[in-house]
Amino acid sequence: MPRIPGTARPLRLHDTAAGQLRPTAPGPVARMYVCGITPYDATHLGHAATYLAFDLVHRLWLDAGHEVHYVQNVTDIDDPLLERAERDQDDWVVLGMRETALFREDMEALRVLPPRDFVGAVETIPEIIEVIGKLLASGAAYRADDPEYPDVYFDHAATGHFGYESHYDAETMARFFAERGGDPDRPGKRDPLDALLWRMARPGEPSWESELGEGRPGWHIECSAIALNRLGVGFDVQGGGSDLAFPHHEYSAAHAEALVGEHPFARHYVHAGMIGLDGAKMSKSKGNLVFVSRLRADGVDPAAIRLALFAGHYRDDRAWTDALLAEARERLARWREAAALEAGPDAGSAIARLRDHLADDLDTPRALAAVDAWASEALTRQGGDAEAPGQIRAAVDALLGVAL
Repeated sequence: MPRIPGTARPLRLHDTAAGQLRPTAPGPVARMYVCGITPYDATHLGHAATYLAFDLVHRLWLDAGHEVHYVQNVTDIDDPLLERAERDQDDWVVLGMRETALFREDMEALRVLPPRDFVGAVETIPEIIEVIGKLLASGAAYRADDPEYPDVYFDHAATGHFGYESHYDAETMARFFAERGGDPDRPGKRDPLDALLWRMARPGEPSWESELGEGRPGWHIECSAIALNRLGVGFDVQGGGSDLAFPHHEYSAAHAEALVGEHPFARHYVHAGMIGLDGAKMSKSKGNLVFVSRLRADGVDPAAIRLALFAGHYRDDRAWTDALLAEARERLARWREAAALEAGPDAGSAIARLRDHLADDLDTPRALAAVDAWASEALTRQGGDAEAPGQIRAAVDALLGVAL
């Protein structure tokens, strides 16, 4: 990141568990875990919005002088991936590798700073098996009462803290668990909300030999193991889309807390809003996706995609429209024209406002407005400080990830 003049600001973020804005207070190394993709389709704008939000967190911590240990997983073994591979008569390994590679290309094009650890579930299966074995030994996990498939399940009440992160009532939990990958009606479980840890091998499914028996891991446990073994408990930010607050983040925290006997798993739980198209959430199941790779192939500048998604607040559910992209393109052109001038108005106050707004729960609409104001003044008045355009270019690059 370019060095920019002025003083960095301490970052405040909305914590879902606390229900309010709270300051992040990392040590010399800021630790962040953001849940990654299940690679059975290309990166859509809902994904992009989430990873761009946490890219801003990454950049603001770097601006403040922290080293950042950022970890992101890839769920490269799970039911949706296997179902898509079967539907398309594709090899599930090849499908996962292909879509993961495309995701990384999209993130690079969008100038998302890469995580230090980018880890697939498959490569961490030995770690996952070890964690599940310890949960079984402690009584936090159990075998389903099923002689044929004695799958391993997590006792969701094992920690006494379950529900602290999402704050959903029992009815909402039951509904979301059923809608988002859970199996509440599975016979042999002690409670409908107990989550799968290890699925015993079924005919035609990939599986791994282990002391748990031949099988494969459930979804939530991969993030528990990956985060614990790279960041430890009590890391600074657990991030993802708002649809991960429950069940995924609730369970991954509960698994880890039951294992180590410490609470909370993360100091901040931060969730990005959903991106919609034509009045509906953008999702693979609805088939209403706008793909980053398609926009790139159509010649859309990735910087304009960043600015379009930053036009709304990261926590808000918001819509993607052609008009939004057109406005972003116009904004990018104005900024580039102003930043190319030989001189401009003093950049110090604009950079200070940019930092202030981003540090206030990533308030990108106001941050963009601060740069808009400088660009308008520069294009109207011209002249002034010969260093200002370069300082604005550096600040917009470093803090917003946009190259002018």
